Amino acid sequence: MRLLVRDRLLGIGDDYWIEDDHGRKVFLVDGKAMRLRETFELKDMQGRVLIYIRAKVLALRDTMVIERAGEPLATVKRKRLSLLRNHYRVELVDGTELDVSGKILDREFAIEYDGELLADISRRWFRVRDTYGLHVTREDADPALLLAITVCVIRLAEKERGVD
Repeated sequence: MRLLVRDRLLGIGDDYWIEDDHGRKVFLVDGKAMRLRETFELKDMQGRVLIYIRAKVLALRDTMVIERAGEPLATVKRKRLSLLRNHYRVELVDGTELDVSGKILDREFAIEYDGELLADISRRWFRVRDTYGLHVTREDADPALLLAITVCVIRLAEKERGVD
């Protein structure tokens, strides 16, 4: 599955659609403005909230939390003791760890589990400015979760570099 994201729309208070490779709207990212901490909701076509993303308050390092149905699902933060600034760790509540590495701000990175590619995020598939794609490489992977992870690492990288 390939998803198309129009990049510059990513911001607090902005709502934008994620399309599939046929141009159909699949997900809505709903940025919540006027909150004490950054929050996003990932909704389906019917407006149901699939995933809730929020910045964690009172953390030593910038951290974002992903929740589904009111329950924690994952925590996303920059990998500790990494020489690469663009290396993030996703800790799922079941103890599984995913690695995210690459050029996050350039939108050229990958999400992996135990060395196996789950998703490839890239601009190289598109000629349209400020657009990137998320290619889910495994059929059994959760596209909503991978999209939420993508939103988190981009936001964390932008925050670290002072990009808004």
